[in-house]
Amino acid sequence: MRLKKVLWSAGGLRARIVLFGLGLLVLSGCTVGPRYARPTTPAPPQFKELPPNWKPAEPSDQLAKGNWWEIFQDPQLNALEQQINVSNQTLKAAQAQFEQARAAVRINRSFQYPTVTGGVSATRNHVSVNRPNGRLAPTNNYTDLQLPVDASYEADVWGRVRRTVEAARASAQATAADVESVSLSLHAELASDYFQLRALDAEEQLLNSTVAAYEKALELTQNRFSGGVASQVDVAQAQTQLETTRAQAIDVGVQRAQFEHAIAVLTGKAPSTLTLASAPLTSTPPVIPTGLPSDLLERRPDIAATERRMAAANAEIGVAKAAYYPTITLSGTGGFEGSSITNWFNGPSGFVAAGVSAIGTVFDAGRRRAVTDQAKAAYNQSVANYQETVLTAFQDVEDNLAALRILEQEATTENAAVTAAEHSLALSNNRYKGGVTTYLEVITAQSVALSDERVAVQIAGRRMTAAVLLIKALGGGWTTSTLPVVQKDGPASNNGQ
Repeated sequence: MRLKKVLWSAGGLRARIVLFGLGLLVLSGCTVGPRYARPTTPAPPQFKELPPNWKPAEPSDQLAKGNWWEIFQDPQLNALEQQINVSNQTLKAAQAQFEQARAAVRINRSFQYPTVTGGVSATRNHVSVNRPNGRLAPTNNYTDLQLPVDASYEADVWGRVRRTVEAARASAQATAADVESVSLSLHAELASDYFQLRALDAEEQLLNSTVAAYEKALELTQNRFSGGVASQVDVAQAQTQLETTRAQAIDVGVQRAQFEHAIAVLTGKAPSTLTLASAPLTSTPPVIPTGLPSDLLERRPDIAATERRMAAANAEIGVAKAAYYPTITLSGTGGFEGSSITNWFNGPSGFVAAGVSAIGTVFDAGRRRAVTDQAKAAYNQSVANYQETVLTAFQDVEDNLAALRILEQEATTENAAVTAAEHSLALSNNRYKGGVTTYLEVITAQSVALSDERVAVQIAGRRMTAAVLLIKALGGGWTTSTLPVVQKDGPASNNGQ
């Protein structure tokens, strides 16, 4: 009878606790703090620097998602780019940071559930006989065996835990976007280094061919000097021109080696293990579809990262405001306690206790208000960062569109200058051979022609680099739909997507 009474009392207590907990769950629909909404950002209807022959199609029409470099149709570049995803250490560090952020989500989510602890203890006690009423005790030695199970749960009545999870999830999404930003930057850096290296190959080829032409000119001048037609000054000038150009051809190797080393590190290799054979740049930039300026809001990972951090900052305001309300905690403990193993698990050995506590801050000298103001200021900062990132994205696209458009015009003009300089050099050579002019005129024409040819090669490299930077500015075919999908927590949560 006593056992039934104990169990009935425990059962009644549990029932009352369950009913109270259900009431708290109903109240938990209340979530303090502002509801998140992404601020509107005005975008121009089209890009100002868009060339007349440029396609307004969507970037994803020709940019393979994740493999945008394939638009350049360079097999060696494709092979190098693929190695970044496997071996680049900077990218691995960014991915590890995302794993930390994802683990932080699980840590914060765990607070939505009770914490249960269990244990076992066994003590042998000897009490003083001289304690009050100590001589009346039947024995001064006893054993205490306990098997308690404790449970505690913070009722998320005001949404503090939910807001914390919301902030952690938004931060994790921001970190995922950071990984994409790092990946895009690394791939773009490799492509830029690659095309600059190929431009140097073309410049080196030009200088080497010029050295060969100058060697023939020196031989001609020496023959004319031997025949008494030319002076020793002409020979010295031809020799100077030849050696100067040879030095320029050698100097190109310094920059080329540095680009080759940079490419090796980007692919996760030691510089000594990578050698790229010379292959002069001959390609021209492909036509890159830009889409509309408003598309950048969904295609730039850095914009997505700042937007998600803005959502996290908004959730932190709710966390700060929840501190104004009391923290309600449900707790309970139960188990068995006995004096020996034989009676440890008997009915009378069972015990159970449950309770609820509400703790609120009465006075904190304005700390909660300061924390709330700090959270609001952090949110305002994130909004400003978001707007600035969007404006910078528009600038990046406009800069590289202008670069491509102007460099295309400059290349056309420079090619005409090269043609004119080569014609002028041919005329000067004929005049010199005919004895009409001195060798100084030939040297001047040679210098102008070589300078124009080198500038033309450098412009070709700059055009390819600008094409790479334009693709980077457009997001490289990435979209916000690839961000990790999170599950909403209650009506006040928002993914911001």
